Formats: sequence, C-alpha cells, structure tokens
Amino acid sequence: MKKVIALIVIVSCVMFFAMDIEKYPEIGQLAYENITDVEANIYGFTQSKVDIDELSISLYESEYDPEKETLLMLHGYSADKDVWPRFARHFVDDYNVIIPDMAGHGDTGFDHQWGYRIPEQASRLIELLDVMDVGKVHVVGNSMGGFIAAHLAKDYPDRILSSLLIDPAGVQAPELSDMDNMLSQGRNPFEIHSRSEFDEFYAMTMAQPPWLPDFVLGAVNEKYQSRREQLKRIFSDFHHQDMLDDELNNIVSPVLLLWGKEDRILHVSSTDVWEAGVDNIKITIFSGVGHMPMVEVPVRTADLYKAFLDNLGFGDDA
Repeated sequence: MKKVIALIVIVSCVMFFAMDIEKYPEIGQLAYENITDVEANIYGFTQSKVDIDELSISLYESEYDPEKETLLMLHGYSADKDVWPRFARHFVDDYNVIIPDMAGHGDTGFDHQWGYRIPEQASRLIELLDVMDVGKVHVVGNSMGGFIAAHLAKDYPDRILSSLLIDPAGVQAPELSDMDNMLSQGRNPFEIHSRSEFDEFYAMTMAQPPWLPDFVLGAVNEKYQSRREQLKRIFSDFHHQDMLDDELNNIVSPVLLLWGKEDRILHVSSTDVWEAGVDNIKITIFSGVGHMPMVEVPVRTADLYKAFLDNLGFGDDA
C-alpha cells in the first residue's frame, strides 16, 4: 500500500510541472515528505523507530546481517536522514547501514526539554546502538554530524572502528567562511524568514546541488520558516560548544576527512586543524564541491570511502 501511495505522489508531482504549482503548496509538501522515503526504500532501506530512554529515534536501516560491519551515518544541523540514501546505497551489499534522525531533526522531532549539545547527541547514539544490540561501528558524519562522529571517536573509542568526517564542524577554522561572516553581523543563514533568504541559504549549502523542482524547494523553505525557533535553540546549544581543537589527539581510530573546497558554511582551511591534531588521518579536498559532497558527488564520495575501508581490511574482502 505504501508503494502505491508513493507512486501516486510521484505521478502527481510530474503532472503538476505543467500547472500553476503556487496554487497547490500542499503538493510540494507532500512530495517533500514522501518521495525521499520511496527512494530510500528502492535503495534497500526501511524506516523504523527505536525507543531509547529519553525519546524515540526515527531511522533508515538496511537488512541486518550479523556477519557484516555496521556503518552509522549522521546528518548535519537542520538536515535529516534523507541526505544519505544516494550515498549509502553503495554500501548496503557489504555493510549494515543505520541512518538516524537525531534529536531535534526529521521524524524524531523536537522537544524543548531535550538538550542538543554534542556530547548529549553522542550519548543518545551510543544508547541507540545498545538498544539495537550493535557493538562497534564505522561512523560517518557531515557538518554537525561530523562533529558528533568525532566526539564518538574521542569519547567512545571502544565502539568506533573508524570515522568518515565530511566537512565536519567542531574546530575553529583559520579562515572565516561566508556563514562566519554573516554570524559576526548578527545573522544566522539557517534562520529563514522569506523565500529570498531561503534561496540565498540554499545556494550556500552546495556548489553542485541536485536538481529539485521549484515547488519542492518552496516546501523546504516553508519547513525552515516553521522550524526557525527550534533551529535557533539547537544552534545555541551546540555552536562553539564542546569544541575539539585541543582534543583531536584523543581520536586514535583511523579517520578519512573529506571537504568541499567551495564550502561556504565551514571553511576548507579547517582541514589544517584536523591534520595537525589527528595522527591517523587521510584528507581529500574536492574542487568545485561545497558543504555536502555526499549529496553533490555521491559516487565520488562513496568510491573514496570504499577505498578507505578496503585499506583498513573491512568490506566483503575482509
């Protein structure tokens, strides 16, 4: 039944390309909320919820095989689990894959009583793994998710086999990004008040964004505006808190660091800090790519990560 509903949604989207979509904003929202789930299902992921002490975490997961290693993929601030499937699909044959909506995001939802500092988010993920009876994992994280992934590697070394950090937050960059300059002027680009502000923000997130119809982007804009106060609270909890600059040497498991050279959210000069602080690290910088390489160039990003894991002795050749 779910696939039938999803097919209807997709067909509706195609039909509405020829119509005045501004008259039907609910279609954009419906497409935004459903098509990504359908795509994830096609790639081999199912959606479920896992109860931990404080909350219920929504996630995508591949079919579990106890003989396989597990990849835990963590989205960035204001994003959700839907940023990962096009990248994650390249790993479902050789690994178990878990992609959660972290607290405050996606279908897991937001609650003012929850805390959103990085150590709190990391602790919830360890609890999630415990409930799911998953021991050690390879952790993958982008932006805020990379910040959390690095904290996991630092604070829970017995649970983390390796880390893939994609344009991670967590250190002070030697050079200011466009976002840093905006914040210094008292404006957070993630706090959206109008479609024009959303369009400016969206252009900052990726140098090579995948194509989306305008009515879907309009729905994303509406969602950002509706979540403005929630995002402000989350940002205040983690931004420039629990920074890693002086603790990077405590990360002992292997790290692959990937960065888009055109990142306007977190400056590529951050790679110098990570390289100086982490002993066992490999770094690749993508020319012409922005803040989200796993979305902008998912195949190239997956190929690099596969090679990294293979060199560690993991995967189907392990």
